[in-house]
Amino acid sequence: MDIPIPPELVRILGQAGRLTVLTGAGVSQESGLRTFRDAQTGLWKQYRPEDLATSQAFERDPQLIWDWYAVRRSRAGEVQPNPGHQALVVMERRSSNFTLITQNVDGLHQRAGSARVIELHGNITRVRCSRGCGLVAAWEEIPGQLPHCPECGANLRPDVVWFGESLPRPALEAAVEASRNCQVFFSIGTSGLVQPAASLAYAAGHRGAVVVEINAEGTPLSPKADFVLLGKSGEILPELVQQTWG
Repeated sequence: MDIPIPPELVRILGQAGRLTVLTGAGVSQESGLRTFRDAQTGLWKQYRPEDLATSQAFERDPQLIWDWYAVRRSRAGEVQPNPGHQALVVMERRSSNFTLITQNVDGLHQRAGSARVIELHGNITRVRCSRGCGLVAAWEEIPGQLPHCPECGANLRPDVVWFGESLPRPALEAAVEASRNCQVFFSIGTSGLVQPAASLAYAAGHRGAVVVEINAEGTPLSPKADFVLLGKSGEILPELVQQTWG
């Protein structure tokens, strides 16, 4: 399939040294991974998102939340990074200064080979202490058992950002800095509605960066973007990479 890539974008990308990319759920969907709400099927359909993704819900029924995230982690492990993920790895290797910011928690970018990933919403392959003692560790699945922090004894929770929680400050600050200092900013597979991630493209544009949107459909960002490429990132990104770097 021939993907129409604007020659001017290829020229700009080939000359740019500082690239920043923001990815959202649309990128993972192309690997077959359902969004949070779409994944609520069967037993989980009876719950509202607030019943499964808030600190209050975890306090009420930690085992329920642990089981839900065990399902999500299992599903993420069953899918593979797609050509869009792989194209971003090539972009990172060909760029002198590349930053990948993601709203996704599935770890697919890292599995594809991306070296530097800023995770705004955390990662379901990690756990952390629910009491806040500072412990962060890899998720170790113990069927039917809710694990406890080896440091303080509190319940361990998924290392993700739940509704009503603030983004991790170091990740947000790094994302803002990368957005303000890039020459080209990509917004890929994201609705442009969730703050503060949605503001990053505007921060880049205000500092003079070329803003490129790749998404299945238009978003509030579209009228402000310099280039809008509608379609699958798994098709558009590989073609863009091929035309830019060969």
